[in-house]
Amino acid sequence: MIPIISIVGKSDSGKTTLIEKLVPELTRRGYRIATVKHDTHGFEVDREGKDSWRHKQAGAHTVVISSPNKVALIRDVEKDFTLEEIREKLIQDVDLILSEGYKKDVQPKIEIFRKEKHKELLCSKEDHLIAVVTNKPFKIGVPCFGLDDTAGLADFIEKKFLSSKVEPGISL
Repeated sequence: MIPIISIVGKSDSGKTTLIEKLVPELTRRGYRIATVKHDTHGFEVDREGKDSWRHKQAGAHTVVISSPNKVALIRDVEKDFTLEEIREKLIQDVDLILSEGYKKDVQPKIEIFRKEKHKELLCSKEDHLIAVVTNKPFKIGVPCFGLDDTAGLADFIEKKFLSSKVEPGISL
């Protein structure tokens, strides 16, 4: 099963920036990474007037846009999917899923915290917190990494979640 780690933090803490640093670091190490951004306000990926937008407006439940380099899926859903449902229904062929948000989900979480912006952490170990990326030391029973220690955080993720990855060409 593909492991999932949620990057959480209060608004403007640097969640997207952390993911922007982690993805290339883990990719450089040979892993395939998927990301999921949780948007509680809804979003649009299609533009008015485009063929795929017109298909959706005509009543299509699911629209797929396909090219030689990428595929996009636009689908009506009855509820906000959990990360497990997204993994099960939509993601395959990757080694790790990094999500941004989903602070109430049950997946392991890495919280980003900046002392200039916030007073206290959002999560605790009971919330499945596994690490903190911060510029303030915390003694809460999980590893803490500096804001610029992307390699150290990637080492932690690799050891805890990816060490069982089978190398290509090696059969068991």
